[in-house]
Amino acid sequence: MVKVNAKLKAAVAAVLAGGMVVAMAGCGGGSAANASKGTSVPDTITAEVAYASRDFMPSTTSGALPKSANWHVVEPLYSLDYTTYDTFPALAKGEPQKVSDTEYIVTLRDGAKFSDGTPVKASDVVSSYKRSTAEGSLFISMLDFIDSVEAKGDNQVDFKLKEAFPMFEKRLALMPIVPTDKSDAELKKMPTGSGPWKYTSITDQQVNFEKNDNYNGTYPAQTKKMVWNVNIDDTARVTAMQAGKTDVMENVPAKAMQTLKSAGSDIQTVQGFNQAFIMFNTKKKPFDDPRVRQAVFYSIDTKKLIDNQLSGQAQQITSFLPEDFANHHKAKNVYTKDTAKAKELLQEAGVSGPIKTTLYTTDHTWITQLAPQIKNDLAESGIDVDIQSMKSSALYPSITDKDDADFSMVLAPGDPSVFGDDPDLLMNWWYGDNVWTKQRTFWNGSKSYNELHDLMNKALAAKTDDERQDYWNQCYDLLSEQVPLYPLFHRKVSTAVKKGVFSEYKAMGTTGLDLVQAKLAK
Repeated sequence: MVKVNAKLKAAVAAVLAGGMVVAMAGCGGGSAANASKGTSVPDTITAEVAYASRDFMPSTTSGALPKSANWHVVEPLYSLDYTTYDTFPALAKGEPQKVSDTEYIVTLRDGAKFSDGTPVKASDVVSSYKRSTAEGSLFISMLDFIDSVEAKGDNQVDFKLKEAFPMFEKRLALMPIVPTDKSDAELKKMPTGSGPWKYTSITDQQVNFEKNDNYNGTYPAQTKKMVWNVNIDDTARVTAMQAGKTDVMENVPAKAMQTLKSAGSDIQTVQGFNQAFIMFNTKKKPFDDPRVRQAVFYSIDTKKLIDNQLSGQAQQITSFLPEDFANHHKAKNVYTKDTAKAKELLQEAGVSGPIKTTLYTTDHTWITQLAPQIKNDLAESGIDVDIQSMKSSALYPSITDKDDADFSMVLAPGDPSVFGDDPDLLMNWWYGDNVWTKQRTFWNGSKSYNELHDLMNKALAAKTDDERQDYWNQCYDLLSEQVPLYPLFHRKVSTAVKKGVFSEYKAMGTTGLDLVQAKLAK
């Protein structure tokens, strides 16, 4: 991704136009490396992506693939630069006009159109807000500070807030703007937006884009086409990149870095929030007791996992947030392998004899590779697990997302930093009033859940940054004690880029690819 420097921000303000989120604004062709040889730039750039989903509904999708693909197609009012988490105008014309602490007016970019040629209107913003906060949306708790959204003519939108909210502009990045007249079914299958690209086809194996000729923002696509090949399997992605068939690849396995370097790729590694987490059914005995949940974390040798399975490409946990995040605070409980402590906690919780249960995991390669050691570590503490792996699309609806769910533990990947980096947002993702707590952890409504949200509300109402940070620190401490869902480590995110393709490219520390702001080699 390209960092938005002061000069670029000034240019953005001057032209009153918007772009997308992070990285590769002008994308070259399928063999874009030819650009470095002085030949003409081909008309297609090819990428290898590591996650799969067919739910592309911009207003509600949380999948890594559709989320990052939509960055190129569907604009919010303000986008995030994921190298800095700063905002910049996308569909908005400059900064919000502040009427009061609880009211802002946002003006749309002049002449903005959707890819089908339809003008973008304020009414589209209003309907998009309604889609993003419809019943069942995971974004409700992240946008519930908004009281009302009203159109003022065709090009202005009036936002009234329930109370002053310090991250107003950042949260608008969660609200992609789509045409009012498109149905949810149409948008789920293949969204229409106002960004630099438009979709031409989406299958389980491939996402195809074309340049959106109606785009009039800051970061137009520089090539006619873009192709994303969907390969969850690490080996398949590495093989394609090694063979020179790919210009950029996400989620480089640590063990393949030297291979790809030798094959002509640059590897960019960024510390991120991306993680493997363990999630518990807090209704299921004995995991309804936080001491048992803590025992699981004290059982696991995360340093060994990082060294052996991730080749050192991760950071050990000291808190809910990575250490390099601005709002990090060392939590009350820091988990390192301590089998004696784990056994002591199990004894205190009244657990007699070994616990026998199933550890469900997603089928992502790097997740399944963690499972054998975790199984062995848990066994040392008297927790015997069988491993059962399946696709996320099967695991959540068939195992966890049921009122009578009978699972105990899940090992899975997650990275809500694709939505932003503020602690309130990140905590609301996994611990908010949504499916994660109502079903997956069944933690919603518990005493500790209520305590967390009381602290989170006090943080938002704080008058100073120091006061807000103090409340957030108390949140991290509480989560480290209750661990209904908690990270094992924070991963470093590595991206491979074929040498000679881009003159300017800076990878991001979150899941996905952003092919919007980078520059092709000429």
